[in-house]
Amino acid sequence: MPPDHEAIAEQVFVALADPSRRAILAALAQGGPATATDLADRLPITRQAIAKHLALLSDAGLVTAEPGERRRVRYRLSSAPMRVAQQFLAALARDWDGRLDALTEHLDALSE
Repeated sequence: MPPDHEAIAEQVFVALADPSRRAILAALAQGGPATATDLADRLPITRQAIAKHLALLSDAGLVTAEPGERRRVRYRLSSAPMRVAQQFLAALARDWDGRLDALTEHLDALSE
């Protein structure tokens, strides 16, 4: 995986490590684009905390900010960084699958 893809995957994993950020992403996935105030109305998180989490999610590329009416900013999910992280995990899984298959074969040969 190219180094820039590894950096993107790392940012995604850091962003997803926090349960509040996962809740914000889930709320956006379920309800569509929303402002920090909208999200604070739906989640047990203050608007100020949501704004900080949205900044980190934006830095990771997981949300994009769109100007709205009366200077309100709406946040929308962006799936491209998540796909990069999925590719990283899939490659890792393939490596492990090969090693686990070899271990299984070795253990089967020993038990014969």
